[in-house]
Amino acid sequence: MSAPDPQPVRISSVPVQLQALEPALEKIKAAVGDVPALLAIAGELGQTAPMPGEGSTAKLWELLASVTAVDVAAGRVLEPHLDALAILAQAGSETTTAGAWGVFAAEGPGMKVEAKRTANGSYVLHGSKPWCSLAQQLDGAVITAHLPDDGGRAAFAVNLKDPGVSAETPVWTARGLQEIPSGTVHFANVPATPVGGEGWYFSRPGFAWGGMGVAACWLGGAVAVARDYATALSKASGNGREPDQIALVTLGEIDRTISTVTGYLAQTAERIDAGELEDADSEGQIPWSDALRVRGTVAAAVERIQTLVTQNLGPAPLAFDEAYAKRMADLSLYIRQHHAMRDDAQLGALALKGDRSW
Repeated sequence: MSAPDPQPVRISSVPVQLQALEPALEKIKAAVGDVPALLAIAGELGQTAPMPGEGSTAKLWELLASVTAVDVAAGRVLEPHLDALAILAQAGSETTTAGAWGVFAAEGPGMKVEAKRTANGSYVLHGSKPWCSLAQQLDGAVITAHLPDDGGRAAFAVNLKDPGVSAETPVWTARGLQEIPSGTVHFANVPATPVGGEGWYFSRPGFAWGGMGVAACWLGGAVAVARDYATALSKASGNGREPDQIALVTLGEIDRTISTVTGYLAQTAERIDAGELEDADSEGQIPWSDALRVRGTVAAAVERIQTLVTQNLGPAPLAFDEAYAKRMADLSLYIRQHHAMRDDAQLGALALKGDRSW
């Protein structure tokens, strides 16, 4: 059902600019399901990919969306690698970035990673971190850890090949993102390089920008699902079964939904590059409300498109079309990184304080 040739996802670039992505997308297509190959491609792309906030944020998001449109798991591999590179660059870190990187910032009940200062003033990490995707196959990661004095958190760069790092192999029962299990990693006296100071990781503008980058990946998955649907209608028409009004209404809603979301992302990328989403407010808060708006808008669009397509195509492609079924399962799990009504509640609280444009 999927288009035979990978197609870039446009946010603001003209078509001729998007053509530059096609060779990388061909590589991604050939590497679907092969995590080491996808990690190697991520490493290659990281050498030339734009950094957020440096004038080409929309192009970065087009890269993320386009890769995810080819394969959701591939986008899930690429996004944290590029995010880690951006974090290190924003901090001015001189840590080597060779190999494939991840970002591990999740917290879990009964788990805690602590950063302890050694006699020579350096840091080592102790403890356990949940939800560490592909930790066994990555070379390095940016990891948040609790500081010893007041319990605040800071970010650190670590070598995941250090003998003090041990990664559990999780019992991954999900049908989505099967190539990318997210398990617990244990740290025992692992050397760590500070990345920014205490609280910097969460207070930097790049924290919000990175959250929007994940939304660009979600969008790419939804565009691929929409393309699956359009391809199915065209194929049916070629076989003499013209789409009925319901099918056309669905395609029309999908079209305007994607057009609205891509326009919103293009506008937000322009604002980031213009420095409008960079400065903290009087209370020291980063522009997280904008990230919540972007993530919530994209997540709602993704779920709506998935619902419309599955309602119209029925169970057959989910049962018999491997690429389509994989995309649906992968995207359904990936989109759950959005916290749905809880994120809207957080946004509502900010809006009530006056953080709104209306």
